[in-house]
Amino acid sequence: MSPVFPMLTVLSMFYYMCLRRRARTATRGEMNSRRAIESNTRALPINVEIVQYAKEVLDFSSHYGSENSMSYTMWNLAGIPNVYPSSGDFTQTAVFRTYGTWWDRCPSARLPFKRTPPTFCSQDYVELAFEEPVYPTAVHILETYHPGAVVRILACSANPYSQNLPAEVRWEILWSEAPTKVSGPQARQFTPCIKQINFPTNLIRLEVNSSLLDYYTELDAVVLHGVKERPVLSLKTSMIDMNDIDDEEDEEKYGCGMDTLNKQFSIVTLREWPTNGYFDKLPYELIQLILSHLTVPDLCRLAQTCKLLYQHCCDPLQYIHLSLQPYWARINDTSLEYLQSRCTLIQWLNLSWTGNRGAISVSGFSRFLKVCGSELIRLELSCGHFLNETCLEVITEMCPNLQELNLSSCDKIPPQAFNHIAKVGSLKRLILYRTKVEQTAVLSILNFCSELQHLSLGSCVMVHVLPMLRAPELNVVLKGGVSQEQSREAESPSLTC
Repeated sequence: MSPVFPMLTVLSMFYYMCLRRRARTATRGEMNSRRAIESNTRALPINVEIVQYAKEVLDFSSHYGSENSMSYTMWNLAGIPNVYPSSGDFTQTAVFRTYGTWWDRCPSARLPFKRTPPTFCSQDYVELAFEEPVYPTAVHILETYHPGAVVRILACSANPYSQNLPAEVRWEILWSEAPTKVSGPQARQFTPCIKQINFPTNLIRLEVNSSLLDYYTELDAVVLHGVKERPVLSLKTSMIDMNDIDDEEDEEKYGCGMDTLNKQFSIVTLREWPTNGYFDKLPYELIQLILSHLTVPDLCRLAQTCKLLYQHCCDPLQYIHLSLQPYWARINDTSLEYLQSRCTLIQWLNLSWTGNRGAISVSGFSRFLKVCGSELIRLELSCGHFLNETCLEVITEMCPNLQELNLSSCDKIPPQAFNHIAKVGSLKRLILYRTKVEQTAVLSILNFCSELQHLSLGSCVMVHVLPMLRAPELNVVLKGGVSQEQSREAESPSLTC
């Protein structure tokens, strides 16, 4: 055999081995890539984004329209847009009751509560239900006239179409911002950057502040974008709260400061300090004045620091005026029971927007008033859907000094229950906006509450025409938010609502 053939055989075998090794390497690479793709597919499921308009308007605090009409009412927010992208004043949109500051300057304006946190500026709200619970990725608000009123967007863990309520109803803020004035009344699609939440929702709440607007804001529709599966957190939408980071940095900073002080002062010097620092040397009234600038949650946290501050924070004088409306999502029977011993001298109480979806029971509200109602002068219960006839009976029995009562949008109170209000002869201001009060109850209240000065009957569809009144000083707010003194100049006017 020629020596050429063994050489060719060796080369052929070497070439064959190289091809086989390359084939094996390619096969392993393809398999690894497939496994990587499959693992990535399992870790990051491809979610189809669901886009849906509001199915139903569940609750709201006020609207410009009438209860027996569709013009300028909140019910226009349900369904697809009626007006957008057109701009202008259209009756098919949702319009809240007020705008600007004139409402706060009218004769029937109420004094603001102290200790309201600066971050809470909401004046009205509307709650919208959607068909499918999703993890929200975007919320589009179609504003058709004078935009810029929305200040907060919240999501609820409770499904309004479920038969059973969860053990804990959670509200999470998706977006929040201080009121800003928008240049121009033109229509726009408002799409704020929302944060991710760890539960699916089909209940969205919008809160508005119209104080900077030159005219009524008009909303046409709300669009909810979301996915069925919980999305993986990305760097763009991190769940880390920057406020928590700031708090940790502050703790480290102050901790270093305390270490420095410990090195500078001797143990003997520290032993000579009084038990509670210099607070023992301050007058009791001065400490009370300092604590009066704290919000209610801060006051409760401070009470856990030492016995001296606990005594000051639990002093009933700190709770003469108490507004729980900014914390409506967290107030329940347990909260009222916790505050009960501190509110024995309370005179102003604001429970507006609280207690819905079973958070406050009739028995819990009654127990609180039986202990804390004797000194009450002002009671705000706007949008309190837990209220019934029993609650009004307790109010009239336990609050003999009551002068101001706000029951606006308490549409669950039966008509016959309003007759109990006539027992409170000291009433000076009564707000019955969007309630089921009847003509006979209004007449009874007018006859027995001789000191009544302000009466709001806006959108009370069961009250048709009031009789001629002999009290020209009585200021009655009509359907459109116009008072008696602004609408007619008559000594005994005939009032309608």
